[in-house]
Amino acid sequence: MLKGIDNRLNADVLYALRAMGHGDLLVICDTNFPADSIARETVLGELLHMENLRAAEAIEAILSVLPLDTFVDDFAGRMEVVGEPSTIPPVQMEVQNAIDAADGRKERMVSIERFAFYDKARTAYAVIQTGERRFYGCFMLRKGVIPPEN
Repeated sequence: MLKGIDNRLNADVLYALRAMGHGDLLVICDTNFPADSIARETVLGELLHMENLRAAEAIEAILSVLPLDTFVDDFAGRMEVVGEPSTIPPVQMEVQNAIDAADGRKERMVSIERFAFYDKARTAYAVIQTGERRFYGCFMLRKGVIPPEN
């Protein structure tokens, strides 16, 4: 345990979050996502786990240390429901609420078609698989910057 660090964040996840740079993508996915095969193609090259958490819980913990990019519209994305791109399932609304609480911008996540999501995930810095079992619990976050204190 570390003082001031959310105890839901494990050492492997903290390492990846710290190593990421401005603009790098992070994938947070559910248990049905092809996480291992896609993670092998990312910058990190290995799958990270937060298996004891639902998607919103994992993202809440991640956003306690990770700033979101403020220079782009795709600071956060969600996998679209196949055939229903405007449908927002409860799992995605929970994550949107976590983003709103952490970020304060109140901007909506961009929606990403399922196969486009897979393709974009392969270019990510890392993939974190959660214990989320609800469908469409797959998200992308783009790392922002922390400004100097003065």
